[in-house]
Amino acid sequence: MPRRPASLGRMSVRAPASGPYALTTGPDEALWITLVHAGEIARLTPDGRLDRHRLDSASCGPSVITVGPDKALWFTRTQDHRIGRMTVTGQESSFPLPAPGSGPFGITSAPDDALWFTQLHTDRIGRIDTEGRVTEFPLPVGGAVPSAITTGPDGALWFTLNRANAVGRIGLGGDVRLHPLPTGHAAPVGITRGVDDALWFVEIGAGQIGRIGPDGRIREFPLPDRTCRPHAITADPATGVCWFTEWGTGRIGSITPGGRVEEYELPDPSSEPHGLAVGPDGALYVALEIGEIVRLEP
Repeated sequence: MPRRPASLGRMSVRAPASGPYALTTGPDEALWITLVHAGEIARLTPDGRLDRHRLDSASCGPSVITVGPDKALWFTRTQDHRIGRMTVTGQESSFPLPAPGSGPFGITSAPDDALWFTQLHTDRIGRIDTEGRVTEFPLPVGGAVPSAITTGPDGALWFTLNRANAVGRIGLGGDVRLHPLPTGHAAPVGITRGVDDALWFVEIGAGQIGRIGPDGRIREFPLPDRTCRPHAITADPATGVCWFTEWGTGRIGSITPGGRVEEYELPDPSSEPHGLAVGPDGALYVALEIGEIVRLEP
């Protein structure tokens, strides 16, 4: 049975319709959060101070956020098809993408001192350097819906293909290899590099957690509730587990490198947990669609 966390604090972002979506720990020892419905980026400190920064478009749809090689925060603007950048002092800029209607979504910092990102609507992986110059790489399959992306232990970028039912790998030179998943209709979304130097991903359609090594070998771990709709996943270096959200049940879960799953109930089963990140204080922070951030010490 799912357990309750040993310690849980709720931090409201003071706007239920703002839609907290993704989080990352910034270079300033604070959490940076996308507010997808409000068109804002928020900064949250572990002591609960919250600052909100309006973007130049309330409908730009800030989605996934990461720290760039220049120590700024970089994020995708899925609705107006731009890549955004914000300094830790709140100065904002953005860069248009070549393809209209591309729908950038996942983003990660790469070993080549650039940001790599997915495009939901164009079947391309993009690269943007810190000056805003964009390069795009087409995928060898159509209608794939590339979703989340992360840097692997081999220095390449690994990403999920939601509708193609696969995990992809792209080298820094643009060479692509796809790894089909064993389970049909798995619909992978979130992906992260685990402490075991494998890539861990969620299968929202199958209710499973997947693991793929740099050699392409895949394992899948069914969750107790196959309808829980796992969404995002992140690694916890301190404990060795990967944490994931269960968007459909209002829970979070953890999985060890050996595949042991633990689940934790959130106070509201309809809270719709999305992104999550380990904060500068070592606690786990989770973004809830209902307009709150929860802090957990399981």
